[in-house]
Amino acid sequence: MRDRNVFGIRAALPRMSWSPANLYNLWRRSTVKSKETVFTRTDATLFQQRWIAKRLTRAYHGDYIPEKIFKRWYLPAMLPDVRPRRKLGDDKESLAKFAQQYDKAEAEKRAREEEERQALAPVGSLMWTEVERRIDVFIFRCCFAHSVYEARRLVIHGRVLLNGRRHQNTNTRLAPGDMVSVDPSAIRFLQGKPWRPYRSRMSDPQDDEVFREPALLEEAVADSSDSGEPVASAGDAVDSHDQPASSSPSAESSQDDASTTPHQPSSSQPQSSSSSPSPSYTPFTLPPYAAPFIFIPPYIEVSFQTCSAILLRYPTARHGYSEVPTPYDADGEIMRLTWEWYGRHRSRMRSRSQVARMPDNRLERRVIPGEKERPRHLDKASL
Repeated sequence: MRDRNVFGIRAALPRMSWSPANLYNLWRRSTVKSKETVFTRTDATLFQQRWIAKRLTRAYHGDYIPEKIFKRWYLPAMLPDVRPRRKLGDDKESLAKFAQQYDKAEAEKRAREEEERQALAPVGSLMWTEVERRIDVFIFRCCFAHSVYEARRLVIHGRVLLNGRRHQNTNTRLAPGDMVSVDPSAIRFLQGKPWRPYRSRMSDPQDDEVFREPALLEEAVADSSDSGEPVASAGDAVDSHDQPASSSPSAESSQDDASTTPHQPSSSQPQSSSSSPSPSYTPFTLPPYAAPFIFIPPYIEVSFQTCSAILLRYPTARHGYSEVPTPYDADGEIMRLTWEWYGRHRSRMRSRSQVARMPDNRLERRVIPGEKERPRHLDKASL
């Protein structure tokens, strides 16, 4: 289980959260605490280096998953070992330049660049693919929740639909093609402005409150209709609020003419304002310091208009790039040592009773809804 103080400053462990404290811990881990992860200049043993790397990565990737369950169910069964780095002391290019053999040095440089270009992908980061498939992590990656803990709460409270049906199991691992929908009324940054610490100095606070809350806006419309004054729509109200009071002398003259001319109601315009539609909108306010965490991975297709998302495929990796979001280098020493730790300590054998207790793992099925699944092999009678 995860610790109680997940945003502790002394530990400075990055988490899946948009919290300002988490951003501060991420900054500390990249500046002040970065000396702990420079394993080329440390007195720690190899076991201690692997344990430190495992502690950092597990704090971000599924810290609420028990270690025993993580090693048994969330580690990939088949994943190639991470490739070794360039050997230290391989100075053929420098020696060729020292001997004034510039042609040989240029050939060594081209060979090294070609080797790096055809190098293997950072496969060490793909060990977190099963964690990224979890429905709570998927909701957090879609930016529907400000933390993975909030995403778990949405799933447990029944505010999430999986393929159109309510789903309350946070351990479910999605398959490509699954659609997840979140109730918009449960998303916190769509419920007014609880996180906004500042207010515009150029606007009137009373008008700001009216334009912000739909209930206050409806009350203002009702009061104006009772007094007999003409009612403007929400868009007209916002436009008139942004424009100055008197922009030109012609506007003043038109206002004077309108004040002297008596109002004559026309038959084409409705007499009551009850027939006009009430203005409605969806407020959107992000928590402070949330900009560094707002991104969508390429294997997810999100529709913010319907608060739905689809898992297109599993995360992949190529040379110099990994689709698994992580605060650490996808091909760095931390990821390599973490893979070495779990390569020696993970559980490889699973009995039938253990498979029966496995978390919900949805498999990819390329079947069109409503169509019968065709048999894999043709019958002899049909041949």
